[in-house]
Amino acid sequence: MSAMVRVGVCLSGCGYLDGAEIHESVLTLLALDRAGAQALCFAPDIPQMHVVNHLSGQVVPGETRNVLAEAARIARGNIVPASRVRAGDFDALILPGGYGAAKNLCNFAVAGAQASVEPEVARVVRETLQAGKPLGAICISPALVAAVLRGAPARPELTIGNDLDTATALEAMGVKHVACPVRDIHVDQRNNIVSTPAYMLARDIAEAADGIERLVGAILARVPAGVA
Repeated sequence: MSAMVRVGVCLSGCGYLDGAEIHESVLTLLALDRAGAQALCFAPDIPQMHVVNHLSGQVVPGETRNVLAEAARIARGNIVPASRVRAGDFDALILPGGYGAAKNLCNFAVAGAQASVEPEVARVVRETLQAGKPLGAICISPALVAAVLRGAPARPELTIGNDLDTATALEAMGVKHVACPVRDIHVDQRNNIVSTPAYMLARDIAEAADGIERLVGAILARVPAGVA
């Protein structure tokens, strides 16, 4: 894999209860780096839906944080606003999970099958797929992809593992949900989308890592040879 291959990584904050799942995000970045690919981290420059104390699990009343500023913690400051990103900036796109994907990048956490997606994120996802570039969706982020592709002529195939309620909501958005073990991936050949359950099912970081590493490998394998 050439070091010139670039992969967009869309983060949703920092911390699984109100932002990007840190393990999933770091495992994605690590797998990309080990494969010789270059990550382009980005996030929308918007307020989080809310702030959660990760020690107590409770929402902190009156506290606000910015999604881009929080995501910069994971990216070590090497991150850009989603508004500045175009599909031409990278060869593939990966969306780590965490509740931030369902609270900040879209509102699936509260709206379910009626979810809408943050406009800049929706644009980047749509541009990526329209350009025929591969897209990876981890954990709950397939719900975001489903909301973007609602009504698409080629019915997307996605997995969030085997959670019945979430799968039912995805089906209501027009997705064909495919049950998938935690260490495995599902490849939607027609739409060029790869998804894996990660912490939708994972009992530990090793289980999440296996699926994420497979997803990254599948995504990079779908980047046309010679793009660099």
